[in-house]
Amino acid sequence: MPAPRPVERQLKLVVLGRDGVLNRYRTEHVAQPEEWEPLPGALDAVARLNHAGWHVVVATNQPGLGTGLLDMSGLNAVHLRMNELLARQGGRIDAVFICPHTPEDGCDCRKPQPGLLLRISERFGVPCNEIVVAGDTVRDLQAAHAAGCEPHLLRTGRCEGLSDEEVAALAVQVPGTRVHDNLEALAQHLIQRERETRGEAASSTSGFGGLN
Repeated sequence: MPAPRPVERQLKLVVLGRDGVLNRYRTEHVAQPEEWEPLPGALDAVARLNHAGWHVVVATNQPGLGTGLLDMSGLNAVHLRMNELLARQGGRIDAVFICPHTPEDGCDCRKPQPGLLLRISERFGVPCNEIVVAGDTVRDLQAAHAAGCEPHLLRTGRCEGLSDEEVAALAVQVPGTRVHDNLEALAQHLIQRERETRGEAASSTSGFGGLN
């Protein structure tokens, strides 16, 4: 009698916005490596997710490429700094997916369009409904919803300083959105949720919880 085939575990995938999620949001483009300044605790949060078996991918709109304010060599240098700083904390980003277009281009990959997320789903072989998406803007949530992913809003970056009521007004625009204080809180939520699914005791510290 043949031995039973091992059960294949689904790859766990979380997709993050970049500016305002991993690094401080700037009104200007992050054009130089030294301008990429990680948010407190963000690199540790990525490392913690990695250690818990999560693959982390970045999906970012970079219209400066389309307008000529950025070039790929400069953007690659910025992401090299990001990866070097992450490596020092024991973390990694598996891939960075970029939309280089301006709003006028009418592409399908500029968030809130779902194109980047659909390509990530195809590349990693993970169904969209099993992908966690987190960002600091409504367009991140809208892209997640359009692709069928799980939306999470972080109170960092462009949400920093907003009142509970203002954040709730953003989150309610996309069904199923959960709100977390920062990337650390999101990591805690995902890890604890998995533990609870396995029947392990855990408590939540993910901000003020879900908004539906």
